Amino acid sequence: MKLSPNHLKRYRQIAGLLWKYGRADLVQHMDVEEGFDVREPMPTAEKIKPEQLADDLEAMGPTYVKLGQVLASRPDLLPEPYLKALARLQDKVKPFSFVEVDETVHSELGVRISKAFSRFDHEPLAAASLGQVHLAALRDGRLVVVKVQRPHIRQQIAEDFEVLAEIAAFLDEHTEIGRRTRFARLLEEFRITIQQELNYEQEAQNLITVGNNLKEFELLQVPQPIPDYCTRCVLTMDYVRGKKITSLGPLDRLDMTKGGPLAEEIFKAYLKQILVDGIFHADPHPGNVFITDGGHVALLDLGMVGRIGPVMQEKLLKLIMAISSGNGDDAADIIIHMSEKMEEFDAIEFHRKVSQQVSLHQDQGLQQLNLGKTLLEVTADARNNGLFVPAELVLLGKTLLQLDEVGRILDPKFDPNASIRRNMDKLISQRLYKDATKGNIFTSLLEMKDFVSHLPVRLNRIMDVLTKAEFEVNVKAVDAPMVMEGMQKIANRIAISIVLAALIMGASLLMRIETSFRVLGYPGLAFLLFASAAAGAIWLIITIMIYDRPKRKKHPHL
Repeated sequence: MKLSPNHLKRYRQIAGLLWKYGRADLVQHMDVEEGFDVREPMPTAEKIKPEQLADDLEAMGPTYVKLGQVLASRPDLLPEPYLKALARLQDKVKPFSFVEVDETVHSELGVRISKAFSRFDHEPLAAASLGQVHLAALRDGRLVVVKVQRPHIRQQIAEDFEVLAEIAAFLDEHTEIGRRTRFARLLEEFRITIQQELNYEQEAQNLITVGNNLKEFELLQVPQPIPDYCTRCVLTMDYVRGKKITSLGPLDRLDMTKGGPLAEEIFKAYLKQILVDGIFHADPHPGNVFITDGGHVALLDLGMVGRIGPVMQEKLLKLIMAISSGNGDDAADIIIHMSEKMEEFDAIEFHRKVSQQVSLHQDQGLQQLNLGKTLLEVTADARNNGLFVPAELVLLGKTLLQLDEVGRILDPKFDPNASIRRNMDKLISQRLYKDATKGNIFTSLLEMKDFVSHLPVRLNRIMDVLTKAEFEVNVKAVDAPMVMEGMQKIANRIAISIVLAALIMGASLLMRIETSFRVLGYPGLAFLLFASAAAGAIWLIITIMIYDRPKRKKHPHL
């Protein structure tokens, strides 16, 4: 633990935050009372307003603003009032000064703003946790937006994560909620995500990749970067004329005749990104979705992207199909297969919970089913029942939740499940076509050739072994050493118990034999046998208490 002034300040701020909200309805909703000792509710006069959490996180700096943005899309962790309050942090953060913007652009591009651009507005179009965007124009008059990173933010975020990592490790080691949730692992995933977002060169490449993948969708638009004007801290890209989907008023929605087709197009595009391309825009909250003047949808801010491998894509595809069709048992089996199990994992209870969640949403009607929210609730059930689900599943749930909100803004009658059923055949065909590359086909052919060429020899060997009655089956038990050790301990204790019983019986018989050797008035040899039996019994009891009790604590189900 570091004791520098910055670290001490962070420790004090985080401790104050935990004390303030650890006694509020927020932590009670999260069911983590064991971790923060909230036995008594706060008086009504001291009730914490959800808006205060957003203000407190913003005051603590960009790392915590970003944390608030992530929490704003997690209904499985926070109640609805807090989600709405934290949503402000997605696109309403205090900007930094133009002097700092000028210094950053100059140091990154190597020229003054006046030399690189014919126009550069001093007031930002929007300010976020990690940077802000300004409207500008190139020397040829082409309008662009310039995204500038907040000064000194990398060092500040690195220091914040040092403090958070120490706190996460402490919670994981000393609290039940930490052991069940693994805060250190979640924090590491969060740190990697922020590091990617701080690299604007990587974001520029994301814009190019996702833009190419979505070329077939005529109603979607992804602004492209200007390579010569992009660095790690400055990103210049096409200017999109339009407005945020969150700023659409009732009249705008009435005039928008393409609401249904737009919702269908964007949902279909995301399914393709997730299940076919393997790279998708992982932060499609309404503040990052624009309606252009031409009536198209523009996807902005591709700093946060998700990447999914082919094997995980197939599992997620099966999971989405199972949930959308209301098959809770299949959904539970898929999640169990892709997750890491803890010792206390209860498969029967998890199946019951997932089936209950899926059927509950299914009973509300397909049109009201929020696939993203259902996925997040299912992952919460997995965590509470001793399963660690892969990060891709949580990210998918968060993305689909935000996407569902965008779809309902564009068209209140939009049915995401109907869209899944309409597009699933095409998505499966695209996956099969993608897998059917020359490399995969040639690999399969070579494996088939190897199998066919060696099959006769292997069959002859099997037939010879069966004919000579030499066929053997070797079974390798994973826990065999542990079982054998346990059996040996049982045998040893039984043997000791028999010896002790023999000593007691021998002493009883010797009590009737008169002898001159006596101890405390009893025959001496009988007394010594009784004493030996008593000492052996005490030693056996102590051994059992010392070595068996810790194991019962560690394995309470034994």
